[in-house]
Amino acid sequence: MDELIRDLYGTPREDPRARQRVWRKVTARRRRARLTWMAIPVTAALTAILLTVLPAADPPPVPGRSILLTAAASAASSGSAGAYWHVRKQRDGGPETELWVNARGRAWTAERGRVSRVTGRPPFSLAGRGMTYEQIRALPAEAGALRDQVAALLPDGSRGLLADALSGLLWTKPSAPGVRAAAYRALADLPEVRYLGAATDPRGRGGEAFAYGLPSGVRRTLIIDPASSQVLSSVDSGQGGRSELVLTAGWTDQAPPNLP
Repeated sequence: MDELIRDLYGTPREDPRARQRVWRKVTARRRRARLTWMAIPVTAALTAILLTVLPAADPPPVPGRSILLTAAASAASSGSAGAYWHVRKQRDGGPETELWVNARGRAWTAERGRVSRVTGRPPFSLAGRGMTYEQIRALPAEAGALRDQVAALLPDGSRGLLADALSGLLWTKPSAPGVRAAAYRALADLPEVRYLGAATDPRGRGGEAFAYGLPSGVRRTLIIDPASSQVLSSVDSGQGGRSELVLTAGWTDQAPPNLP
């Protein structure tokens, strides 16, 4: 023991109190070292227990996807009461146009106050094909089934149009609430649909912007209000791109004025 003391602190004075102080330092150092080594297996055991018992944390959701799912929930709870499906929009800054469709599939359009009956063709299209009111209302309200059915309607080699065809069910057609919700959920799972962040349309209405490419090379950007599930605007980039402001889209009991 004396050799250990001399190695660490030199030859102590012949003073019992000094020798005791040195010895206390030596024993304290040994005690700390022993406790440190004892703590290592305890810490490892606790870590193993926590990893086993505590569930792994889910990764944070992608912001854009969560926004589309919020819009889907809002769409599912929206009502479909009313005698007419009514859409009022403005294209490329021109005059406003309106469309009314009743439950029997009869349709009317209006521009500059003039109302005309739509005859001779289906009033709607989906994936480039004419669709009747009954066909639109019969679409499935499950995201996977809706995606597959819409994809089957697309021409060969036009898979890039799937996002656009699904988005058309959000506001240009009298889709049932469940179908609109399914369309939002299907869009949330398409990798080509990109979230751009908060945005404001030309009328100053705030929403969330999403974009996807078309086979022509044009990028189409939609601004939606997830709280109401309404599409506010649709804008195409590039030369000759079109823009549409959606001013009204929903069911109403108000008939078209001056029915022909």
